[in-house]
Amino acid sequence: MQVILLEELKGVGAKGATVNVKPGFARNYLLPRRLAIPAGTRAGNLYSELERQRGVQADKRMAEARAEASRLEGVEVNIPAQANEEDTLFGSITNADVAEALAKAGHVVDKRRIEMGEEHIKQLGRYEVTVRFMAEVTATVRVWVVRA
Repeated sequence: MQVILLEELKGVGAKGATVNVKPGFARNYLLPRRLAIPAGTRAGNLYSELERQRGVQADKRMAEARAEASRLEGVEVNIPAQANEEDTLFGSITNADVAEALAKAGHVVDKRRIEMGEEHIKQLGRYEVTVRFMAEVTATVRVWVVRA
């Protein structure tokens, strides 16, 4: 029986491939779990239409992410914090603090998208923080930590 795989299956085939499997395997495992659809003209057309729609949605999300990243690229924000004489902060600046400062500047960003690096900011000074919108779409924001 020929089926079109909707997921990649180890030992069977890659996603989107038309493979020939035993009828019982298709009827009892692949089809009920929606891992494949029966091959044929209607099923093939359905699969290609679904893939086209996914591609259009992915392109739309990518364009939105790139537009947001271009608006955010190069933005500078000041975060006031209390520090001692050696410029060491009493506490630290986290990604939530950076998200709050960006929101005050008019750029609403989810704190989970902000990548601080290895550790939080614990000194006064200038830092570059990455905001990741998608796997390959990022923006760099300059954060100035100043004495309050």
